[in-house]
Amino acid sequence: MTGTLLGIARHARSRAPMELVDRVEVTVDGGIRGDFRGAMRGKPYRRQVTLIERGDWAAAMTEVGQTIAWQERRANLLVDGIDLPQVAGIRLRIGTNVVVAITRECDPCERMEAIAAGLRAALTADWRGGACAMVVEGGWIAAGDEIRIEKP
Repeated sequence: MTGTLLGIARHARSRAPMELVDRVEVTVDGGIRGDFRGAMRGKPYRRQVTLIERGDWAAAMTEVGQTIAWQERRANLLVDGIDLPQVAGIRLRIGTNVVVAITRECDPCERMEAIAAGLRAALTADWRGGACAMVVEGGWIAAGDEIRIEKP
């Protein structure tokens, strides 16, 4: 199964605005270059990179009756055409070189309610809030890259 990386976002510090980028380096030690979460909380940090499916975000927006940009979810990567695995340890290849391993569900926090009433609940069912991952192999990624589940 393959999909497409539609968008890349990062934030330099906690609560900073999300910055959209077209291309970025991803490293084992630092996650997405320029994103403060990538190197936090020891090694291995299991929330270096966060991913969300375009369809899940769209469904949540329909549920809350809003049209809000995906990066307001504060996820790093927006993907389309692929159902993100809901099993820790499954690896995804993004572009040619980058490999991330799913570590857990990305639970929506109370900040989602500040964005739109009911958004936290809309993102809770069936991993709709996305997945957290750690970087296994680094490299460069760009919007438009293919994303696929790696064979175990």
